[in-house]
Amino acid sequence: MAITDWPMAERPREKLLLNGASALSDAELLAIFLRTGCAGLSAVDLARRLLIDFGGLRAILDADQSAFCKGKGLGNASYAQLQAVLEMAKRHLAETLTKGDIFTQSEQVKRYLSAQLRDRQQEIFATLFLNSQHQLLRYQEIFFGTVNSASVYPREIVKLALEHNAVAVIFAHNHPSGIAEPSQADRHITQQLIESLRLIDIKVLDHLVIGDGEVCSFAERGWL
Repeated sequence: MAITDWPMAERPREKLLLNGASALSDAELLAIFLRTGCAGLSAVDLARRLLIDFGGLRAILDADQSAFCKGKGLGNASYAQLQAVLEMAKRHLAETLTKGDIFTQSEQVKRYLSAQLRDRQQEIFATLFLNSQHQLLRYQEIFFGTVNSASVYPREIVKLALEHNAVAVIFAHNHPSGIAEPSQADRHITQQLIESLRLIDIKVLDHLVIGDGEVCSFAERGWL
């Protein structure tokens, strides 16, 4: 049965408009993205099949172009559309951080940094440079490592903070292992950075370690 033959309240698009996107299942959300099904399958049926074949919604969103286009009913046009949607989501989060006090948006900061770093295959050290109102001036990925390490140089952080005229910073790095627990090396370099930036009157508000589905905050642990 085609989706157009379903009761109005059960059609994904109408259901979203009536109850909001959070009311939809993964298959229903994906069906709206797909727009149409294929021979013998409605858009929802096709979405369910893709979720099974890929192993879940996240696996579809994270798939590279080659893997994505092998999915039934998918292709380069769908891949390009999906990448545009994901990038818009990231930019929406970034724009939100430029307009409000980051201190009051800790969960949005975590979501933004997770979106940027969670699925990267090498360890990356990034910094949010903030103005006097704790609004985002710039997000910058600065140091890049192997699978499990990245060398961080305080002098480079100080130089960039001065270039951006920052008053405060938030550090973040990912653990490709997926485990967000900070290492002793993470704690040591954070203290070095705090001391270096204190000399030029720039405050470190937090250091976030990004894992797979979890984020560890140094500030929340009382380590700053």
